[in-house]
This record gives sequence, structure tokens and C-alpha cells, in this order.
Amino acid sequence: MSDELKKVEIYTDGACSGNPGPGGWGTIIRYKQHERELSGGEAGTTNNRMELTAVIEGLNALKESCDVTIYTDSQYVANGINNGWAVQWRKNGWRKPDKKPALNPELWEKLLNALSRHKYTVVWVKGHDGHEYNERCDKLAVAESKKYEGQITES
Repeated sequence: MSDELKKVEIYTDGACSGNPGPGGWGTIIRYKQHERELSGGEAGTTNNRMELTAVIEGLNALKESCDVTIYTDSQYVANGINNGWAVQWRKNGWRKPDKKPALNPELWEKLLNALSRHKYTVVWVKGHDGHEYNERCDKLAVAESKKYEGQITES
């Protein structure tokens, strides 16, 4: 990757009403003065799955390798990447150090694959603390989760 990578910011958030329950995710991609909002949801999911999906969808929306700064209020996501947990879990057959299965391995795999195309930094931000883009992502995620309220899911 050259030093000429586009500098992109991705802000993400996930929401879930009940855990598991109806959930949503929101992502804002910023490049120079351009912004793009993405969002989606599922009827039966968890908050962590929505947090991971928000980052994956943001990265997958990029059409080329970029220098990406990802902002998340999810310590699960931030620590999973920054502390090398996800890489270690994958190396150990998706098992944690205590030999218990790591949760959401298929999403962590997608995230690691998406990250591999980019130079990246993951920044944890405190949620619901007035951060403009985190608040906007939260609104997107909550709006998506509401679309699935009252739906019955197979477990």
C-alpha cells in the first residue's frame, strides 16, 4: 500500500432492544467533505453482533484500500482488534485462552478480512457522551432496530 491512501473516517454504532432481540447498526463514512450513511438491522440479534456488523459494512463500502480511522463505542470491537484478541482467537481455531469458543467467529472473520485491505486505526469513544457522529450512528441503529420490533424469530 502506498503513502497516497485516501484518509477516511468511519463512525459506527450498534443497538439492540433486548439482548438478543431486534437490533440495528449505523455507520457514517467521511472522506474530505463527503459523508455517506449506511444502516441495517435484524429481527433476532445481539448488541455485539450489530457493533461488529456496523464496522464490517463500513469497511466493505470502501471501493479501494484506504487509511481508515474507525470510531466505535464498543469496547468489544475496539479491544478485539487493538489487543489482538480476534487474531489470536482465529489462530486458536476461534477459541479463547480459556479454551471456550469465541463468540461471533463468522463476523470476526469478516471483520479481519475487511481490515486486511486497509491501513487502519481503531479508536474507542465513550457512547452517549455527545460525540456528534456517535450520536448520529446511534440514531440510525436505533431506528433500524425499531423496524424489527414485534417480529418473531426462530431460535
